[in-house]
Amino acid sequence: MADNINNNGGGGGNTGMAFIVGAIVVVLAIVAYFVFARGGMGGAETKEVNVDVDLPEVSAPAVPGGN
Repeated sequence: MADNINNNGGGGGNTGMAFIVGAIVVVLAIVAYFVFARGGMGGAETKEVNVDVDLPEVSAPAVPGGN
């Protein structure tokens, strides 16, 4: 009895999935570069940040007819 087996080696069913996974890998590589290499920003320059926040005193309004 002859078996009708079609083994032509075509495996194109996951081509779209492979393209999406490849794109995700490329995006993650770019993000990792900017996170770990500081995106090519130069030097270990430190900046002093001095923030002074002065707010006026706020009091509650008087309650009318208070005992």
